[in-house]
Order: sequence, then C-alpha cells, then structure tokens
Amino acid sequence: MKATVLLVLGLAAMAMAREIIDDDHTTVKFDVKERQKLILKLLNHITEPCMYKEIVDIAKNFKIEDCVDLYTKTDVHKRFVKMLKFGVLPRGEVFTLHIDRQLDEVVTMFHLLYYAKDFETFIKTACWMRCYMNEGMFVYALTVACRHREDCRGIILPPPYEIYPYYFVRGDVIQKAYILKMKRGLVDHKLCDFYGIKKTEKDVYIIDENVYDKRVYLNDEDRLRYFTEDVDLNTYYYYFHIDYPFWMKDTIFDKYKTRRCELTLYIYQQILARYYLERLSNGLGEIKTLSWHKPIRKGYWPWLKLHNGVQIPNRMNNYVIVRDENVDVVSLAQTYERIIREAIVKGYCEINGKRFELKKTEDIETLGKLIYGKIDKDIITDVTDKDRVEAYRYLLIVMKACLGLNVFTSDKYFVVPSILDQYQTALRDPVFYKLQKRLVDLVVLFKRRLPSYTKDDLLFPGVKIDNIVVDKLVTYFDDYLLDMTNAVTLTDEEMKKTKSDMVFMVRKRRLNHQPFKLTIDVLSDKAVDCVVRIFLGPKEDHLHRLIDINRNRLNMVELDSFLYKLNNGKNTIVRDSREMHNLVRDRIMTRDLWKKIDGITDMRDLLVKDLRNYVTGFPTRLLLPRGHVGGMKMVLYCIVTPLRLVDNMDLTILDTNRKDLVMDFRSTVLLDKMPLGFPFDRHIDVTKFFTPNMKFVDVMIFHKRQECDMKTRWNRWVLKHYDMVHMTSIDDDKVFVDVDLNTHIDRDINLLNVDI
Repeated sequence: MKATVLLVLGLAAMAMAREIIDDDHTTVKFDVKERQKLILKLLNHITEPCMYKEIVDIAKNFKIEDCVDLYTKTDVHKRFVKMLKFGVLPRGEVFTLHIDRQLDEVVTMFHLLYYAKDFETFIKTACWMRCYMNEGMFVYALTVACRHREDCRGIILPPPYEIYPYYFVRGDVIQKAYILKMKRGLVDHKLCDFYGIKKTEKDVYIIDENVYDKRVYLNDEDRLRYFTEDVDLNTYYYYFHIDYPFWMKDTIFDKYKTRRCELTLYIYQQILARYYLERLSNGLGEIKTLSWHKPIRKGYWPWLKLHNGVQIPNRMNNYVIVRDENVDVVSLAQTYERIIREAIVKGYCEINGKRFELKKTEDIETLGKLIYGKIDKDIITDVTDKDRVEAYRYLLIVMKACLGLNVFTSDKYFVVPSILDQYQTALRDPVFYKLQKRLVDLVVLFKRRLPSYTKDDLLFPGVKIDNIVVDKLVTYFDDYLLDMTNAVTLTDEEMKKTKSDMVFMVRKRRLNHQPFKLTIDVLSDKAVDCVVRIFLGPKEDHLHRLIDINRNRLNMVELDSFLYKLNNGKNTIVRDSREMHNLVRDRIMTRDLWKKIDGITDMRDLLVKDLRNYVTGFPTRLLLPRGHVGGMKMVLYCIVTPLRLVDNMDLTILDTNRKDLVMDFRSTVLLDKMPLGFPFDRHIDVTKFFTPNMKFVDVMIFHKRQECDMKTRWNRWVLKHYDMVHMTSIDDDKVFVDVDLNTHIDRDINLLNVDI
C-alpha cells in the first residue's frame, strides 16, 4: 500500500507542472523539480535574511495588500491585511502556538496560503512571507499548507531538525560549532578529543552529542533520553500535528481523512504504550498519572538554546505545580476536565443549547474534540455566525499552561516557551507522558461505557491462525549524523554564494534493531478479504510479575496492520520489519536531496525508493523496545478479522495502477469500520475473548551491548587523567577520590551555627 500512495503522489506531482507568470510578464517554467527546489530554498537558513535573489525579487514585486482577487476567500485576505496594520510577531522572536495572539496570526497566514487561487499565487505569497514575516510562523504555516493543498502533493519538505536544529541539538553542541566557525576550524586538538570533534576529508566537521555526559542528568528518568530525545520520534509527533492540527476545521480536511479525532486519541495512547515498553527495558515502573496537588518528583533539563540566545527553561526535581501565579489556571484545567468527565458519565454534553451524545462507538469523535480540540461552530445550526463556540477550550494547552508557559497572564509576544510548548520537543519531557496518562484515562472511562466485544465481534468463521514464527529480536545502539549547518550563521561572503563553506554534523546515539521477519500461517475455508493486526506488549511488569490482560491491553503497541486477501486453504503471510505499514527509514539529508533532484528525470522513482512514508511514517528503528542483554519477555498478538469496509470507501485506492486519486493513509485500518486499537480498546471479557482467528505467542527481545567511543572518551577524561593534576598541590592521598581537590569537609560542624 505504501508503494501505492507514493506512486500516486509522484504521478500527481508530475502532472502539476505548469507555467508561472511573474509580475514583469516574463514567463518562467517551473516543473515539479523546480517547484521542489524553490520550496527547499524557502526553508534554507530560515533564521537569516533570504539569500536567494529570485525569492527576494518576487517578494519585492508582490504587493500583497492589493491582491485580494488572487484568493478564493476575500475575507481571509482582508483579515491578513488588518493583522499587518495592527502589528505581528517580529522576526527573530520565538513562536509558539500556545499564545492566543500568535496562534491567531499563524492560522491567518496559513489561510492566506491555503486559499491562494493557484500555485503561482501560493508561491508568491510564500516568498513574501519568507522575507517579511516571523520565521517560525512562516515555517509552520508553509508546512501545514504544503500538507493540505492539493497542488502541493508530492513536494518534500526538509525534516524539521534540519530547518531548525535548535529544537533537536543540545545548546553546548551548537556553541562548539560556532567556535569552530569563528576560528575557521582551528581548535586545540586536546579539546577536539574531549568533545569528540572530527574533521573529514571533505571538510565536514562532526561534533559528538555525548549522551554519557552526566551533567544533564537529574534523575533516573534520564536513562530514557535516547528514546524521548530521538529526532525521528519527535519528528513523527510533529508531523502528526501538522497533518491534524487541533485548530483546523473539518471542512479543510480531505474527505478521506476521516476519523480525525479518533486517530488523534489513538496515536497519543500508542506513544504512551511505546514509552512504557522503554521504561520496562530500563527497570522503571508504570507511568504515574499527573496530580495537580503533588510535586513533580522527576525534573528535566533540556539543555536546549534557541536561535535568539534564550534557553528553554529547565524544571528541577520536586517541582510544585500550584503556585500563587497560576492557581487560577490550574483551577480552570480542573474545571474543564471535570466537565468532560461528567459528560462521559452522563452520556452527553450540551454546548450552546445543542446536545452531543457520548454513548456510541462513533461518539469518540466528539470526545476527541472535547479533549484535543473544540466543537466547530459550523456544525451548530442554531447559533449565529458571530457566536464562537469555545465552551471547551483545547484541554491539553490549558494543562501545559499549568506546568510551564502561562498563556493567560504572560506577555502575548515575547515569551520563553517551555519544552512542552513546542511539538518538536514535547516528547522529550517525562512529564508529557504523565499528562497524557491523565487524558488517556478519559478515553478509558468512555470506553468502559461500551460493552465488551462478544464472540461474534471477534470470531472469523472458517479462519484459524495455525502458527506464528518470529525471528530472533535483537536491538543495539548505533550512530547517526544530523546536519545542523542551518544553526550556524553565514558570513556575508557565504550569503552571496548561497552556501556555507563549513558543514557541521552532530553525531547522536540512537536505538536500532536487526531486521526480522514474522511468518503467520492462516487456514481459511474460503477466499475472503481480511484485516491483519499485529501487536507487541509486555508480559511482565518491572517487578517480573505477570500482567493481567485487562491491565495490559493499553500497553499493546500496534506493530503492523494491513489488508490481505485470503485464499482457500493454507495461507502463509510473511511480513518483513522493514516493510511493515507506515514505517519510515532514515530521512534523506536535504543536501543529498538537492543532488538527487538534479540527477533524476522521474520524481516517481525518488518517491517510491527513497522517500517512502516520508511525512507520515513512524521510525522503523523504534519498532522494538531496547530489551535486556539476557532477554526481555514480551508477548506478540495477532488477529485476523473480516474486512468491514467503511461506507463510501473505494478499495481501488490501493490499486498501484490508479492515477486519479492522491491518498496518504497513516493507517490502513481506517478503511475498516472497527475502532482503532481493536480488540484492546475495550474492557475484555476473558470468557468470550479467545477465538481461533487470534493467537498469542511469547517472544524475547535481546539487547546487544556495545562499547561506544563517546563513553570511553568521557571515562578517559576523569579527574585522575587531567593533565594539570601533577601541577596541583596535594597534601594527602586523595588523588583518585571523585571530589573537588580543594574541598575540605569538616564533618563535626554544626549546621545550625552556620551564617546564611
């Protein structure tokens, strides 16, 4: 199916090639490759003035205030012009969606891009915004517009960690890159050894982001930094928000992007389950639910520094949530949550006199809007247009305001966002998962109102899973190079050449696993379409106790789900871990993408071979948790159910020869009527649950331990190996003691008598 989607994307993008007429009436031909290059230029070195003459010329010649007729909705253009006159967020300032005024501005920018009548107007508007609007707002508005405009299908955006590395690379690493740039690469060799700085033959500077640097550690939660700070995981979360923004109305979404809120709830629950598997791999217990009236015991120090020099604040251990300055916001969050919880218990809620049911399976869409969005006024017919239906504000934003940035009382422009206030960084903070656990509990409460699945719901008559064989599951850590050149300012000469003379890479450690295959033997007495779902979950908790299935069902991570046509007799289904649904391999570096675009004639080949699931995909490397050296007990679950096709859904969208439709599915299960997460989404009646068309098998995940040169380097530069030890005056034998050499400890001192 993935090949289908990308094939269609490529063909559609190629079909969009057309001529663009500039204001000076010269004709410039833009095929799909030129369009791709133009988008890449718009997003290159975003924190600096645009260095491409063609973009600057378009921006200067485009009088955006006088072009109301170039947009399908004139009121959108008028609102944008009024916003400009009133004043907008200046360039250089930090942008966050969680400030009402900034949210309003960036949504207005998106609407102007989205409602451009044609691609010509779209590009001219984007060029103008690139030169005159806040860079953070521009990147966000352009990214969302490219994902939702039909004539932008097939355009590949640079990954967010290359556009704005400050959210993905530690501040001390970026500082070392600045030092290298100032000294033109001439630094002390001993410092290069300590910091892991290398220069390749092609004048590429590689700087280690040493995960073994204990200075960033505050507690045992920091063992999970390799997972929570994984750039691909955070990119997956960011891109999901881009595809399904909480502020976007349903009318803008493609007609096939159905079950939007159910998918949002499911993705959050799956991220939570995947995080729990990683906790078990590190000997940590269950995810605790956030409590407003208890201190947050585990803090987090991000070590991130933004482009304007502002550091993202840290949260120390034992952080008290309720304080004098935010007691009203905490009260508001509790009120919203209580209203939603009461609505679930009652089975309905009322907004502006209109009743919304919360009793049936499909009502989860309403619940999702109450938790992660808001009810659109367009679906309420008994109120006037001037009424804004915001009885339930975006609950997650309110909860985040209690923990960091106070969006209700802070300055509406110049803010210091917390780690939770950016979708590129939210997964890094351990408190994010505590917060999501609280919200997932609302979904669990709703699902408890629904009856357990019966035998008829689960059974597939005439179909039986005979056997499941899984290859040995082995994980390990490897290195990854991330291009952070965009984080380093260009010189005037480099601006003229539109290219940096020095290329900077950061080397990170990341989790990976050896490829494996999963073989399923299915016996069927008929030829029939079916849905195959494969889940992976824990067998034991951190204390090695077996976990009850009803406690464990929300810990099951969906590895794969796909449609399959069973034949009469024995069917052998083989799934390669690299080919499972909606997975993405390492994203191509933008500098390599430039070269590939220059050297190819058919964009389709590039999309199918190198850019599969480029935006929607979950990282292939993180399919499995780390596990243990001696093996970690897990359980694999597979179920084969009949395909219950969603109404008005055309299965031929999966046909590789179809060229007239652009589809981009995050989950093939969206084609099926059964809820996402089936059959683990509801309380399980164990007397009716087990059927021949499902099977549990025990598996083990082994971790291959390898020694890393980052760790050996860090251990080599301990106190006893400092070059200046022999020059330090030492009067006793404390040379090898891990304390400050000049510290004298008087253990008989009375602390009560110390002046403070």
